[in-house]
Amino acid sequence: MSGPTTGDGMGAPCWLSLSARDPEEARRFYGAVLGWTFRRAELDDAYVVGERDGVPVAGIASLAAEPAVPVAWTVFFSVDDADAAVARIRERGGTVGVGPMAYPLGGRAAIATDLDGAAFGVWEGRPVSRWHVGERQAPAWVELHTRDAFDAAVFYGGVLRWAEGRPGASEVSYEHDRVVLRRDGEAVARLYSGPVESASPRPQSGPRWLVRFRVRDLTAAQEAVVAHGGSVVPGGEWAGVRPSDADDTRRVVVRDPDGALFTLEAEDGGGSEAV
Repeated sequence: MSGPTTGDGMGAPCWLSLSARDPEEARRFYGAVLGWTFRRAELDDAYVVGERDGVPVAGIASLAAEPAVPVAWTVFFSVDDADAAVARIRERGGTVGVGPMAYPLGGRAAIATDLDGAAFGVWEGRPVSRWHVGERQAPAWVELHTRDAFDAAVFYGGVLRWAEGRPGASEVSYEHDRVVLRRDGEAVARLYSGPVESASPRPQSGPRWLVRFRVRDLTAAQEAVVAHGGSVVPGGEWAGVRPSDADDTRRVVVRDPDGALFTLEAEDGGGSEAV
């Protein structure tokens, strides 16, 4: 499995990170469910990088090291100046919860929420080599489920400077009721309008950046979730209110032992090979 580095384009997704209460337990869980192996991050022994077939997919940190961050998967977007990005978030009505703060890996990051309350991060620094998301054989995919994709695109477009025509900038297109973000012509994220509940106490019902991880055997991965302390979340990615174009037949929403939501998705052509 190989591919270009997604995060070398400004405004594109550049990393996925989990803040876990028990990082050791999280490593055991995600290793069993997704077949990941782990290595310590350079210059930071408290942070591990999960890899699949030698390709980096996501990082796991201790929640204690990042106060005020919930147990959740966070999608980070590449920016050239974290301070300027945070200022743009505030100018456009978003809320900054953490940062910008420096990390031992030589970058700076902040975590914020958009106008509807969906959490996301911004990262200023060197992208992780070979990390990528995409719609085909990439190990992961991200999309925003929100009340109005076009309103969200205005917010994120201003914060992340999408479609400004700068060298390396991400590209945006509007297709039906969704917004598609591309890097060098390849889709790297989508923004969907749908039936979300901003005030819902259930995370799966609220606006959120959804993270999907692809597996070779969806049934085996789902069984591993339950066997290692996680759970299956009924209702699918839209919490039981299915948009007309949704396809949940090859996906299942789950929680890890800490309660973090994510989606398992069967790979194209997969189904019989073990994870």
